[in-house]
Amino acid sequence: SSFPHLQLMFFLLFLLVYLFTLLGNLLIMATVWSECSLHTPMYLFLCALSISEILYTFAIIPRMLADLLSTDLSISFVACASQMFSFTPGFTHSFLLTVMGYDRYLAICHPLRYNVLMNPRGCACLVVWSWTGGLVVGLVVTSSIFQLTFCGSNEIRYFGCHVLPLFKLACGDNVSTVAKGVGLVCIAALLGCCLLILHSYAFIVAAILRIPSAEGRHKAFSTCASHLTVVVVHYGFASVIYLKPKGPQSLEGDTLMGITYTVLTPFLSPIIFSLRNKELKEAMKKTFLSKL
Repeated sequence: SSFPHLQLMFFLLFLLVYLFTLLGNLLIMATVWSECSLHTPMYLFLCALSISEILYTFAIIPRMLADLLSTDLSISFVACASQMFSFTPGFTHSFLLTVMGYDRYLAICHPLRYNVLMNPRGCACLVVWSWTGGLVVGLVVTSSIFQLTFCGSNEIRYFGCHVLPLFKLACGDNVSTVAKGVGLVCIAALLGCCLLILHSYAFIVAAILRIPSAEGRHKAFSTCASHLTVVVVHYGFASVIYLKPKGPQSLEGDTLMGITYTVLTPFLSPIIFSLRNKELKEAMKKTFLSKL
């Protein structure tokens, strides 16, 4: 750490954020499970998104919290590979956001056929394919990197076993080839999801503008507001981290932005969905606050 005197403060801050992230996602899942009116495709996808965020943060933040209090910052080769593969829910998160965009497209552009197109079996298949896609991308990236030869320094200048810091430690003639291949897989997955979401919202905006009443337009857009906000936050932070030019002195900035993306984005998602979704907010009040 470049801020050794602040590590205890960082530990307390990240611990609170992590606990609130877990609590928020578990609260969403419990609300959807207990409220029959929320047993719809949109909230099924939201539960799957909450599970992916819990697993994503669990793979990274507990180890980071332990390192903030420990003097032994070593990690074994196998544990490092396992941690990198645990980044898989991050790819699944992007696939699920794409599926949720498609769900909103069907609900607004094809409302009469929505229940037929988004039947329970179809929803389950979309969730399974999202997780399968995330696992495949994660396995390809992890196996490609850990087949390389690592020599020289074994100090990972990052708070986790991530792609770019590990490439800096690898040596051999095939490092640049593997780096280009891994970069292509990651960019194709993330950029492909982003373009599909934009494609869905292009049709959604066109359909909303055709609604004659202002109240109808507002009601239609309100069903997309929380999802669209999470998409902007997710891809906004990701683009700052992965698409900005890499300079020789960008390491500390990359680490700080990586912490923001890893810790802050999962923390904001349940807050956005809870506050911007009227149905979910009312169900939480009915299910939990009234009992308390």
